[in-house]
Amino acid sequence: MKHLKKLLIPIIIMLLVKLLFWISFFNSQEHRAQDALFRLRGAKPVSGDIVIVAIDDVTFQALNRPWPYPRELHAKLVENLNLAGARQIIFDVEFTEDSNPVSDSTLAAQCAVVQNVTFCGKHLRDPENPDHVQIQKPISPILAGKLNWGLVNMAMDRDGFIRDYILFEEFDKKPVYSLGVVALANWDGYRPDWESSITRSKAKINVGEYHIPVIKGNKALINYYGGANTFQHYSYSSVLDDSSMAMPGYQGVEIDEFYDLLNRGVFKDKTVLVGATIDELHDKFPTPFSNKLTAGVEIHANFLEMARHGDYLHPVNGWLFLLLELILAIALFYLLSRIKPQHSVMIAIAIIAVFLAGSFLLFAKLNTMIPIVEVVILVILLYVTALVSHYLRAQKEKKFIKNAFQQYLAPELVNQLIKHPESLKYGGILQEVTVLFSDIVSFTTYSEKHKPEETVQILKEYLTEMVKTVIKNGGIVDKFVGDEIIALYAVPLYTEDHALQACKTALDMRACLDRLLAKWKAEGVEPFDFGVGINTGQAVVGNLGSEMIFDYTAIGDTINLGARLEALTRDYDTTHRIIISENTYAKIQNQVEARYLDEVKVKGKDLAVRIYELLSVKGFTPG
Repeated sequence: MKHLKKLLIPIIIMLLVKLLFWISFFNSQEHRAQDALFRLRGAKPVSGDIVIVAIDDVTFQALNRPWPYPRELHAKLVENLNLAGARQIIFDVEFTEDSNPVSDSTLAAQCAVVQNVTFCGKHLRDPENPDHVQIQKPISPILAGKLNWGLVNMAMDRDGFIRDYILFEEFDKKPVYSLGVVALANWDGYRPDWESSITRSKAKINVGEYHIPVIKGNKALINYYGGANTFQHYSYSSVLDDSSMAMPGYQGVEIDEFYDLLNRGVFKDKTVLVGATIDELHDKFPTPFSNKLTAGVEIHANFLEMARHGDYLHPVNGWLFLLLELILAIALFYLLSRIKPQHSVMIAIAIIAVFLAGSFLLFAKLNTMIPIVEVVILVILLYVTALVSHYLRAQKEKKFIKNAFQQYLAPELVNQLIKHPESLKYGGILQEVTVLFSDIVSFTTYSEKHKPEETVQILKEYLTEMVKTVIKNGGIVDKFVGDEIIALYAVPLYTEDHALQACKTALDMRACLDRLLAKWKAEGVEPFDFGVGINTGQAVVGNLGSEMIFDYTAIGDTINLGARLEALTRDYDTTHRIIISENTYAKIQNQVEARYLDEVKVKGKDLAVRIYELLSVKGFTPG
């Protein structure tokens, strides 16, 4: 019975540890421990066969247009990459919804000529009804051209990290393969029959000469080569920038960056992945290698690099590991139960240290992943249980035994969410800004004469277009107050020409409203007008509000004066109903056409303020 007990206790502890790792908390700790192996190993060199064309901040600045881009631009990108000798072009950009028919046809036609282009789709599963599955395919002109496409779904763990790569999804009892698998099958050239090169088994997927080990039914572990920007990036706009393309963000300067890329041969015989790396497009994910978010397009690049070189990660054989764990548990418990506690702790620490070093070597040298936290917890529990066994055999008092359990079996958990409440300060900085107030004239009267749903619809259409105009010209919409729009310039990033940006916005808003009025007139909708007030000056900018609810905004006399100027548009006969302050005019007087209106004393100001009617911005055509 005594020997049977020494067998049962470690077996029970081992089963308990196995059960613990069905709980998400412990499973997450295991993931984090294995993530640390990547950081300890460090980055690995990449072959250079794969490069990324990034839709990045530089691109948005150069093109100076909102997302999504017209598909003619993507067609131009394909044309230039093909001219530069790209072996394969892979879009991690979804073209699953129709846009302008001409644009769609242009993109599909260009890619049909080139052929070595792979597009992406998505596998959608209803979270409330997991059996309801849908595949979002690329648009019909792309499919009609018999161009390749694959899924771009990310295998996100419970903690949001991407550690696995989805190889395929089942749909209508058939596999739909991922972007990476499709790219591998067409690595040496476009193959309309590429699926015939793929065979599957429970353990691996064979894609021609590539044999990808499979885990969890349809995934592969990703052997990351580094954190974000491990692969060579080139800006999307740089590839577009040839003599036929104008870059609004370059303000008329001809750079023609593409020719430099062409002459350097940076895309020659390369697989080129095209995708978003800018934060605003929300295609970034945490990975084991770094807490810094990595773009989805670079995750695909890591998979392709791994598969191309057979540099796969392998989870240890489950049955073999279970047997070794069982042997370790029984032998260690037997040993720890027979020696003094002060010696057993040294043995337990030594075993953990040797195991951790071995785990790292297996990962770094053999690409083998084994459970780490699970074994450490097993050793700790065996050690603690052995200690308890010592106390029980000595027949200590219950209280003493209880204290031993508290000391060794229940480690103290400190969950202090806010250690220093006084550090949670809020506030802002004083800086120069330009504020734009826009308000519909007599909108209360307008809304009283129309049904609520008509008012809401017309206001929605109006505000949508106005907000687009603000954003296009470098402003941010601070807030809406009914039909009033408050926009700020030079925040959160300071720009020298913020006053000019605001004036361009106002003129663009007027042009936009004129188009809307023409449209509404044709639809029989009653028109309305608006007024715009612009002021420049010092304001407090930052997280303001309460200590619990922050609001990024600006406050101060500068903001208040902007509102007063907008109200004055009702009192003066102006061309565009746009009034700017003397402060704004002083900053841009050589860049605008403006007419002096008056010197007025507005509410809340002791001194009179000179006001001007904004007529135009030199060299700028509103639209």
